Amino acid sequence: MSDLTILPDGSLPTKFIVVGSTGSGKSTMAQALSTRLGLKYVELDALYWLPDWSHIEVEVFQQRVREAISGERWVVAGNYRFSREITWPAAQVVIWLDYDFWTIFWRLWNRTWRRWWHNELLWGTNRERLWPHLKIWSVQDSLFAWLFATYRQRIVEYTEMANDPKHKHLQIVRLKDPGQADRFLQRLSQ
Repeated sequence: MSDLTILPDGSLPTKFIVVGSTGSGKSTMAQALSTRLGLKYVELDALYWLPDWSHIEVEVFQQRVREAISGERWVVAGNYRFSREITWPAAQVVIWLDYDFWTIFWRLWNRTWRRWWHNELLWGTNRERLWPHLKIWSVQDSLFAWLFATYRQRIVEYTEMANDPKHKHLQIVRLKDPGQADRFLQRLSQ
């Protein structure tokens, strides 16, 4: 499914989650939705990562997530397993960026290179480091290793979650390529 169903009152949904494999473009899609629909943008990475690539305690992270989605108009970018019990029941729509592996791989490569080359500030004092990502034997260090390790798992996981009766309240919008995602966003702007 790649279309959004209008709510019974004739309005668009206002609580979204954008999911997909690492590097698929979750943050980019969520920011675009935020801009087009006037929603609060919630980036789970920004709530989770502390300076020097340390991370926050799970319970504190979950509290931050609860606070971030306490309003009526938001879009969450991210996949953290320990936030799903909070975000999925509260959401109306899950947008799944289900792109093929090589599309995601090249997007991840371009993003990693750009962030490193431009020394972009990410979360806290964190900046992209290129060398750790090239260590494809280490899922703890490399987003590329993480992509290789989790790509197929994500497809199975999100398919199961989409079909789980406890998520029947959600509209699942499964976008299979960046062109389909662009067309989806264009339709929202009309």
